[in-house]
Amino acid sequence: MIQTPYLLFLGDAPDTLAAKVAQGIKDWRPDASIGQFRLEGCKADMGLTDMTIAEAKEAGAKTLVIGVANRGGMISEAWKDVLVEALELGFDIASGLHNLLNDEPRLVAAAQTNGCWLHDVRIPTAAYPIANGKKRTGKRCLAVGTDCSVGKMYTGIAMEREMLARKMKATFRATGQTGILITGQGVPLDAVIADFMAGSVEYLTPDNDVDHWDLIEGQGSLFHVSYSGVTMALIHGGQPDALILCHEPTRKHMRGLPEYTPPSLQTLRDTVLPIAHVSNPDCKIVAISVNTQHLGEGEAIAYLTEVEAEMGLPTVDPFRQGAGRLVDALEAM
Repeated sequence: MIQTPYLLFLGDAPDTLAAKVAQGIKDWRPDASIGQFRLEGCKADMGLTDMTIAEAKEAGAKTLVIGVANRGGMISEAWKDVLVEALELGFDIASGLHNLLNDEPRLVAAAQTNGCWLHDVRIPTAAYPIANGKKRTGKRCLAVGTDCSVGKMYTGIAMEREMLARKMKATFRATGQTGILITGQGVPLDAVIADFMAGSVEYLTPDNDVDHWDLIEGQGSLFHVSYSGVTMALIHGGQPDALILCHEPTRKHMRGLPEYTPPSLQTLRDTVLPIAHVSNPDCKIVAISVNTQHLGEGEAIAYLTEVEAEMGLPTVDPFRQGAGRLVDALEAM
């Protein structure tokens, strides 16, 4: 088990989006987020107290969580001295990067010397099957996006909280490092061998009560040339009954791909539904979730109203306004 509370390590993140792991933990596990540690030049800020490693230890933090999700998932050389210092003071370290903590000799040696744990949450923990496409009992909802990091995880978690408040049967199913660090379980989908990705989603969302909803955390985008494969595995392995379209309207280009323009919501709608019908012919698009964090209140309301009129679907920012209307759309199915 990963011990809480956490010290969130933001490193030298160039912007808040690069520290999306820390942002997700801070937003959804504020009780576990005791402070943040930033290197010189860091442009991200979670609004938490800046602490040294020693100050965080004195305040009761038990695990340093690497809150950065950089391209390629690498542990920077600039970080290693800080990570070793944390281990020497008795911190465990948790990371969702592709570059594993346990592959770094300095960190392994420091952890062994000081009796600390290195938690690599991006390591698959089960022998996943190859997908068979058989229909499973229960219901499933998947968030799909026009790009990476547009609010798919936030949508699923917000919907789960609303559904549980309504005494509905619902489980958020984490498929990425941030979701796993928030919930404590899930499948690190982008670290699963390609042939087994869809099968791992079937494994994650097994047979269930007929009125139970699995809220599957979306990943990547069908339109992102780097990460489209993981999205396809979620669609086919998840066999969703319902799709929520997710979008961030101020994005000028696909994340990490300045030469690629994000698709419209209409293009996402027209592309994703035939793909979803391969594994579930009854799948429907039921609502739209928009990340309006970079819009003022008036701008956000105007944009949501415009999209709803154009698309004919309930359109909300579930983090800003609540997920009630998204859940209403599921209940109406």
